[in-house]
Amino acid sequence: MAETILKLDNVTKVYPNGTVANRDINMEFMKGEIHSIVGENGAGKSTLMKVIFGIESPSSGTVTYKGKEVHFTSSMDAIEAGIGMVHQHFMLIPSFSVVDNIILGAEPKNGLFIDRKEAIRKTQEVSDKYNFELDVTAKVSTLSVAKRQKVEILKTLYRNAELIILDEPTSVLTPQETEKLFDQLRQFKEQGHTIIFISHKLEEVKKISDRISVIRNGVSKGTYRNDELTMEQLTNLIIGRDLEKDLAQYKTHEDFHNEKSLVVEDLYMERNGKPVLNHMNFAVKKGEILGIAGVEGNGQSELVKCLAGLSKTQYEGKILLDGKDINEMNVKQRRENGMAYIPEDRMVDGIAATLPISDNLISSYFERKDINGKVFMNQKAIDKISDDLISTFAVKTQDAKTNVGSLSGGNVQKVVVAREYNTNPSFMIAEQPTHGIDIGSAELVHHKLIELRNQGAGILLVSADLNEVLDLSDRIIVMFEGEIAGYFPDAKKTNDQELGIYMLGAKHQSAEEIGGAMNG
Repeated sequence: MAETILKLDNVTKVYPNGTVANRDINMEFMKGEIHSIVGENGAGKSTLMKVIFGIESPSSGTVTYKGKEVHFTSSMDAIEAGIGMVHQHFMLIPSFSVVDNIILGAEPKNGLFIDRKEAIRKTQEVSDKYNFELDVTAKVSTLSVAKRQKVEILKTLYRNAELIILDEPTSVLTPQETEKLFDQLRQFKEQGHTIIFISHKLEEVKKISDRISVIRNGVSKGTYRNDELTMEQLTNLIIGRDLEKDLAQYKTHEDFHNEKSLVVEDLYMERNGKPVLNHMNFAVKKGEILGIAGVEGNGQSELVKCLAGLSKTQYEGKILLDGKDINEMNVKQRRENGMAYIPEDRMVDGIAATLPISDNLISSYFERKDINGKVFMNQKAIDKISDDLISTFAVKTQDAKTNVGSLSGGNVQKVVVAREYNTNPSFMIAEQPTHGIDIGSAELVHHKLIELRNQGAGILLVSADLNEVLDLSDRIIVMFEGEIAGYFPDAKKTNDQELGIYMLGAKHQSAEEIGGAMNG
């Protein structure tokens, strides 16, 4: 019989403001298993992981680790006990080497000094043991995203973690990199490690898990053997209903006469003497979604900043919005000319966290005449707009006066999307529009983007989620090292494996093939 390594008995967490994040959670984790935890944003998964990892203390209930009740007061207590956590956003110092990142806080000593030779030997030994293929003397800043993730995992293994929590570990990986990670996780399992795997990507959860626990609204909906659950049953446990599978059925195919919403001509940008955008040419047509796929760090972020008017680095080339040259326009002017923008980092660029939901919902268009009188703001109109959008976008909140920063990630994202949708844009940049949000919220965001497309807006979708790119896009371009490496005029005629090859730079189309990205 499998040995229990971690047990939660009636774990409840209530925050000082009265929010109940977890209620009477009972779960067991076995030694040498991959155990996934799934649920909507705000369901209580993150809080539960913080309790296990010592960042939060439970309000009531007990946590038993390796047969003993534990009361961790910090993550250091959990690490010393043999629990590691790899966070969704990496906790690495880019200017340090791999070995320096790994040993930080646990340096081998030779007398009073750090024994660097021993540090390199030990970290390289752990890397080789798990087939990580890392040069531990390399600077982290020179590594790919996939290798940086390996460094994060290596940090936990170096500290002899027996139980490792992985929070959204595949969110920035290609299908090929994800498969490699899964091979390594299976190897960890065989060597007796326990993996707690948190992900919104249910296909991956089904592929990698031995058992799956579901949390909904802070309450456990049970733990199941993976082979007992179909995808449909799992979805239903998470959101309480079946999920719509085929997004193509929502797309209308009105003819907008091949009109261009956005045109990008010969866009070029350098950083430190190296091109980050290398003479890009493409167009987004009215009434279409053009998807951009690519591993993080291949110029997508720089491209979006150029288009949105946020780039602090000078660029060359021309950007036309509905036929107007917008190169010299600021953010406000671009918005006034019909551009909307869902930013990648909703907390930094998408909201004012300390302000109410209502203020955030009108912040892009607060000067509109129906909202802004000559002396006072029209509070009645603001309340009506806010209540309508909260209802339409199913934002979970007590009311529109709640500070937006207190909402879960998925609900913050709905506020951002609702605001941008309500500007009635002719062109929208949707940058990672469902990153880190649950399947129910993602479904709603997808439907709203398709609605805008059907109304004639051009949408540029930039996403690390290949399923999202394939499901939503009409056409797709793949970016690699600041260039268009591949162009697919019909998204239905490609797949994630093919896109992954271009994303890794293993394949590159000819200039003639890529030329179609401009004309469609």
